Amino acid sequence: MAEQPKNFGFGEDETMLRDSARKFFADHSTADKLHRLVAHDFRIDRPNESVWEPQLWQQMVELGWTAACVPEAAGGLGMPVVAAIALAEEVGRSACPSPLITTMAATFVLNACGTQAAQDALAGIAEGKATALAVTNQKGSWHAEDTDVTLSADGRLTGEAYFVQDARKCEQFVVSARSDQGVALVLVAADAEGLTLTPDAIIDLTRDQARLSFDGVQGTLVAERGKGTGALETALPARLCLVSADMVGAGEWLLQTTTEYAKTRVQFDRPLGFFQAVKHPLVNVMIQIDNAKSLTYNAACAIDHEPEKALQYARMAKSEASDMAVYSSSRAVQFHGGIGFTWECYVHMFFKRQMHNQVYLGDAKLQRAHLANMVIGEAA
Repeated sequence: MAEQPKNFGFGEDETMLRDSARKFFADHSTADKLHRLVAHDFRIDRPNESVWEPQLWQQMVELGWTAACVPEAAGGLGMPVVAAIALAEEVGRSACPSPLITTMAATFVLNACGTQAAQDALAGIAEGKATALAVTNQKGSWHAEDTDVTLSADGRLTGEAYFVQDARKCEQFVVSARSDQGVALVLVAADAEGLTLTPDAIIDLTRDQARLSFDGVQGTLVAERGKGTGALETALPARLCLVSADMVGAGEWLLQTTTEYAKTRVQFDRPLGFFQAVKHPLVNVMIQIDNAKSLTYNAACAIDHEPEKALQYARMAKSEASDMAVYSSSRAVQFHGGIGFTWECYVHMFFKRQMHNQVYLGDAKLQRAHLANMVIGEAA
């Protein structure tokens, strides 16, 4: 069994990438700007829009973020998985609306396909093609065999894919489809003939989500019939880590913001942070964030160095991060007092992002159920 490197393999290049991302978001995606962008309309019957800044996305592409984990053979930088996790953490910290995390998730799936078509698709991602996974059925299952999309003998897609993340921001989709020879993965352009996109209404103001309907849609086979299941299973640990890192970043923002408020808000002639009922839960938030962060980077590092343990570690990370997301959000709202429940308070944007993330790909209870089955199975 291979051993993990020190510091989860987080070296100088990964540190520079993280620091540049942190500075970029501090300059271009502050909380007040985010509020003006996504929360300018408080009406419950507001239009269902995908609000983001394409020019900011183009700058991310020029910085090489989409190419970070694309193999060098496909024109990428070939960085380890922890590099993508560092980027995802900074995205979560800023809650910046972009298809970056969605595109990185698709990158890991395409990496696992092992075909020339997949490598060509990865080259497109490296150049900035936003890509989303369309692999979930109506019941919310993302297991490959449960897909509601079928692939005919002549290569046409029929059916529907649900809960597609950042669908209106993406130029192409990686679709899982059943065939007589097993599950295949097909790359479909967003403007393909016969493809219909129906937006979902979700609480997260920083994302969009949609249902894709396929009516005889043609695409490019990136994983052969029968090979799609393996590619999706191989990429699942990385997908879990990306969502966990997003929650860690958002949790850090909530903790820092709430701590600052507790230092300045005075009640009974004392700062709120003076009271044990406030400062002790904030310490608990900090501990949960540290636990989730350590588990997430451990799992990401295992993908490159201990692949046989990667899924177990990733489920541990997602479980802890999901619990942390709920706790950090609820404490942030409560400790902001009456203003914490208002539309004008920035906390609600991160609260809603955390609520979306904590159930995406399975909440803490589901991850622990899978972990129990894995551990009991190994013991037996």
